[in-house]
Amino acid sequence: MLTKLPPPGVFVPVPTFFKTTPASSSSLQAALDVRTQCEHSIHLAKNGIRGLVLLGSTGEAIHLSRSERFELISGVRNGLTEAGYADYPIMAGILTNSVDEALGWLADAKKAGAQWGLVLTPGYFGPAANQENLREWYTLVADTSPLPILIYHYPGVTNNIAISLETYMALAAHPNIVGCKMSHGNVSHHVQVALDPAIDHTKFRVYSGFGQQLGPIVLFGAAGVIDGLAAIYPSAVSRLFDLAAKRPVTNEALQKIQEWQFIVSRAEEMIAKWGIIGIKEGVYRELNIGNLNGGRLPLRGNLPEGEWARWNVAMDAMKQLEQSK
Repeated sequence: MLTKLPPPGVFVPVPTFFKTTPASSSSLQAALDVRTQCEHSIHLAKNGIRGLVLLGSTGEAIHLSRSERFELISGVRNGLTEAGYADYPIMAGILTNSVDEALGWLADAKKAGAQWGLVLTPGYFGPAANQENLREWYTLVADTSPLPILIYHYPGVTNNIAISLETYMALAAHPNIVGCKMSHGNVSHHVQVALDPAIDHTKFRVYSGFGQQLGPIVLFGAAGVIDGLAAIYPSAVSRLFDLAAKRPVTNEALQKIQEWQFIVSRAEEMIAKWGIIGIKEGVYRELNIGNLNGGRLPLRGNLPEGEWARWNVAMDAMKQLEQSK
């Protein structure tokens, strides 16, 4: 039986939505808002997004309990199915450093309805974890995981640990490792892994975590992006992917890719600056989904007064793309 690969295209690392009130009188944290989570997920599915990443870094998995993580994934799976999107692609973020605990997260994610695990590099000790040990860690997880996994390389939250090109090549040969997400600015590594003739690209797909790299990397073999801006403007980012993925690339198409990539890249600067808080504010302002105050410390709150307005030029251009046909 062949291992199922995630589809090419744009995935969204969705933020986790919270209510403005605690879950109970004994809780110090805002309650999950699964209804809003489903509303946003269905909107994305209707507007070109090929799949979701639930409980990744943007999804604040580390702020949720085990039962909450299960509730969120299963709630979204059920909501999508009821809306007519049965088997819609869902990756679950796996953000822990222990092999055994990672396997526990993966088992829960499968039971809740996810099809893949996006497994963060174990980076608590940073570069002290050498490449040989990283390869062994991922191999142990992949050998036993009940879900196919993707390597999640995000140096910004893993003490700047790096995954070498040789490590990618070795791990890509594992039958239960089906791809990677690169959340860093090294376009050369994106392109090299996507084009390496030693890697079977029918079994291993490369995604970037940055929509500002979408056009360049897709033109050179990447499968797509897992992009936060697409949580706000799903159609615009998805249509940029469609342009970049279509072959052959005509001169007219290339010019349009360049024009759209400029608009997307300029708007991505807000995401790079404000992260989860900026994404949630954009979803609320542009889609009227969520709220401006729901969240869990230390990420509770919203943008400073007047900050969203400072991005009017970039966001108005994105809105025009979103609404264009």
